[in-house]
Amino acid sequence: MGHIALVLNASSGRGASDKVADRLREIFAAAGKDARITLARGGANLNAAMRREVAEGCETLVAGGGDGTINTGATAVLERGIPLGVLPLGTLNHFAKDLGIPLDLDEAAKVVIEGVICKVDVGEVNGRIFLNNSSLGVYPAIVRLREQNQASGSGKWIAALWAGLAVLRRNPFMAVRIVAEGETAVRRTPFVFVGNNEYRMVGLNPGARESVAAGHLSVYVLNADRRTGLLRLAWQVVLKGADEVKELDLLTVEEASIETRRRHLQVALDGEVVSLRSPLRYLMKPGALRVHVPGSALACYPHPPEASSTRS
Repeated sequence: MGHIALVLNASSGRGASDKVADRLREIFAAAGKDARITLARGGANLNAAMRREVAEGCETLVAGGGDGTINTGATAVLERGIPLGVLPLGTLNHFAKDLGIPLDLDEAAKVVIEGVICKVDVGEVNGRIFLNNSSLGVYPAIVRLREQNQASGSGKWIAALWAGLAVLRRNPFMAVRIVAEGETAVRRTPFVFVGNNEYRMVGLNPGARESVAAGHLSVYVLNADRRTGLLRLAWQVVLKGADEVKELDLLTVEEASIETRRRHLQVALDGEVVSLRSPLRYLMKPGALRVHVPGSALACYPHPPEASSTRS
């Protein structure tokens, strides 16, 4: 058996540090586990560190950071079938929450040591994966502007507010052509949201999923062509839920193609923005990722009798 590799994002929302690394080293040593810990800053350094650990034969790769960091870890292990451990050190931590992984550092580490390994679905678009969701339109534009505002010294939430207002002042609408299951739909919309399985789009926490193992993509398209209606529609989704808002279409599919007039599109994948060539070809990869989860986790595929455990 190889070592357990922990790669921590020192730039994450909650900030991995030498103190965090020392605490994790104590936890794994107390469980008799050979853990090798790397602190990395920046996407390129994270990716390089994770791929190096996989190439050197780690038994498990543990990614510590936000959803973007977890995505990087999943990309590194996906084709090798190596289990992924999750330490939620980001701001939102959607993937960890949907799998029932505790946000407390000690408890999350214990899931890697004492939990079970199950399989979850992975979404893919033009060869890039996403664990939570992918979107195009206003959200990627807001993320890019927020990053620029943060670089100039603004706080994260203030930067996000200003970015949102700036995007809405422009013309945030685009014409999209969606082809799925032999049907074609043309819409004028400010955004398209593609979820890895279905999101519970209601209430003050609309970003949660009941399952990451139902084997389908959920494509949400907002039918709106005027800025004045966007906030009203968003509020209706919060109050009533997506199913009750007639302007929000939901397609449940295994594959879909999305095309706009632009040759290249800014696309958000688990909160990180990349440039992809149109058309965007989305597909579902059922059960493609092995991940450490609590024994009580309900969001993934049922644990088979031979499900691996990392207990000594």
